[in-house]
Amino acid sequence: MAAAAPLAGVEPKTLEKKPIKFSNLLLGGGLNMFEVTTLGQPLEVVKTTMAANRADSFGGALSRIWARGGVAGYYQGLIPWAWIEASTKGAVLLFVASEAEYYAKSFGASDFVGGISGGMAGGVAQAYATMGFCTCMKTVEITKHKIAAKGVKPPSTFTTFMDIYRKEGIRGINKGVNAVAIRQTTNWGSRFGLSRLAEQGIRKVTGKDEGQKLSGWEKVLASGLGGGLSAWNQPIEVIRVEMQSKKDDPNRPKKMTVGNTARYIYGSNGLKGLYRGVTPRIGLGVWQTICMVALGDMAKEAVEKLTGEAVTAKH
Repeated sequence: MAAAAPLAGVEPKTLEKKPIKFSNLLLGGGLNMFEVTTLGQPLEVVKTTMAANRADSFGGALSRIWARGGVAGYYQGLIPWAWIEASTKGAVLLFVASEAEYYAKSFGASDFVGGISGGMAGGVAQAYATMGFCTCMKTVEITKHKIAAKGVKPPSTFTTFMDIYRKEGIRGINKGVNAVAIRQTTNWGSRFGLSRLAEQGIRKVTGKDEGQKLSGWEKVLASGLGGGLSAWNQPIEVIRVEMQSKKDDPNRPKKMTVGNTARYIYGSNGLKGLYRGVTPRIGLGVWQTICMVALGDMAKEAVEKLTGEAVTAKH
């Protein structure tokens, strides 16, 4: 008896290991540079200000930022530190997430699980590879502005950074990095995973098969849902800000960890204190995910048409 032929028009889905290309890293850095230079940094400044000054209302935080220098206050720390962070963390994310998702799928993971695995691995790599140093530099920049407001000539950013390094070493310039790692891995795991889940829902509603491409607005909708819903982990972001802040409070733990910082915030401000800044965080999450997922997919298509080569990054 002859072997049964495969069904006409149905091809088995194969998982191929694609080569690593510099274009993936360049694409990631470029997307994050676009994100932070447009809406990203103002939303980041508002979010961080509310998390650090938990007694402020939303309007109070906006007034506090405006008092630092008007419109420029909303872009505090953008140049060069936010640019350095954006250009490196985006590249790390796309590179590591793409590789991690491939290996997850090679062990039988579904698209949904693969997306979460890739995002979580990329988030951890971001935290320990680039974000500890960059977060320290942005904190130094904010501290310098506060000193200047008191009429004292502040030391240069590099001088302050070196003072921290001499006093506290590598741990000092990476203070709060474990909280950053938890935030990043849950951030991107949620964003990629929830975005892919939203895509599946959109396909069911529109009747599109797995192989059919979503339209531009459908990608934006899926990405926005994933980014907005990923703000569930706001408490770890408030903890991260508190661990890296320089405020003087005798009630603060002398040696701050994620656990005792969470207890300190809860004891001082209650459950609401752990969710301060969640509104701008939702906006930031939506915008970041649209840039990295929806615009990222569109940018990859454009690069492939321009170069004639397939971009291997998945996100």
